[in-house]
Amino acid sequence: MSTTVHGVDEFQPLVGTHLGYSDWERVDQDRVNLFADATGDHQWIHVDPERAKTGPFGGAIAHGYLTLSLAPVLLNRVIAVEGTSFGVNYGCNKVRFPSPVPVGSDLRLGASVTQVDDVEGGVQVTYDLTLEVRDAPKPSCVAQVVYRYYR
Repeated sequence: MSTTVHGVDEFQPLVGTHLGYSDWERVDQDRVNLFADATGDHQWIHVDPERAKTGPFGGAIAHGYLTLSLAPVLLNRVIAVEGTSFGVNYGCNKVRFPSPVPVGSDLRLGASVTQVDDVEGGVQVTYDLTLEVRDAPKPSCVAQVVYRYYR
């Protein structure tokens, strides 16, 4: 854990701060298949490893939205928020998937706080997130996400 925040008032000083990185998380075929079942997206590039070997990436890749869906759990490994009644994922301002996540690879998240705004009963925190595959030249997902934390 890189950073612990004790209440909403401790967010403002973090603007412009890189909070650190999560540990590495394996993205295996079982996880990809479960995501495909949950979303109904059974595109062969994700769920058919044999056919995917002949595809553009030389193997199966994780869904982009699976990669993004790992952001909340990985973010919780970078920053612990205590002393609030609750927090919610409020949405995304921008999301891009510059490179694939090959099935079987390790993924981690880096996070920075870019903006903190007061909202009724708490704060709205904007994070810049980068999800990257171990030893890959480009990130797999870059996203600006917005959370709200309440007193």
